[in-house]
Amino acid sequence: MSKQQDFLNKAALYDLLAGYYKYSNPSIHIHYYQKHLKYMNFALMSQEREMKLSSQPSYIRLLHAVPDIPNVDIYINTNRVLRDVNFKDISDYLTLPAGKYHIDIYPAGTGVSTLISKKVKIEPGTIYTFAAAGNSNKLQLLPYIDEPSVPRGETKLRFVHLSPDTPAVDIGVKGGDTVFSDITFKQVSDYLILTPMTVNLEARKAGTKDKILDIPNVKLNANQPYTLVAAGLAEGTPELEVLLLKG
Repeated sequence: MSKQQDFLNKAALYDLLAGYYKYSNPSIHIHYYQKHLKYMNFALMSQEREMKLSSQPSYIRLLHAVPDIPNVDIYINTNRVLRDVNFKDISDYLTLPAGKYHIDIYPAGTGVSTLISKKVKIEPGTIYTFAAAGNSNKLQLLPYIDEPSVPRGETKLRFVHLSPDTPAVDIGVKGGDTVFSDITFKQVSDYLILTPMTVNLEARKAGTKDKILDIPNVKLNANQPYTLVAAGLAEGTPELEVLLLKG
């Protein structure tokens, strides 16, 4: 049930109660009628907010994170929007009105057999990163919601695990405290608000001190959100690495 409908239901209930006491107890009648007006006002404000939100554009960007798939072309509703996308490439944000879309990913330069074909729903006023992930035997298009707002003068960071053969990991300060715990393939952490800094991080096997990968010189500037993305293979090529993306 939407908030607007909840407010309308409460307004209707208090209207009934106000009507019941209209002649037998005027003070209770006024009490319930005021509640009726209060919730009608809430319902109208909720409707205005929903109408404003529904008119806001949404934004999506697309990340190629499949290590054993070569360059690809990406189509939205049969229109090619990205050409010859390499592994680890991420697009700029594309502006879209809210609605339902069909995203198709083909080997670059072809348009016959899709690697991924997925229907997606884009909510109004929402910012997404869609990641092509997995491997050639099991491809997926994964949506992640980006949250660009940052407290003034601070920064924030999250981690997305997109390496198909890497076990669950902890991300921590090199030789120090854990920052993100037990993130498995396809999972994303919450954003962590931080003081701007340059820090050396490392990926460790979850729950242990066993280092999997160094992540040196992670520069986090003020007023900017960031996403660390694990991509590649723990065993094989392309080798495992961590990308630092804005957003």
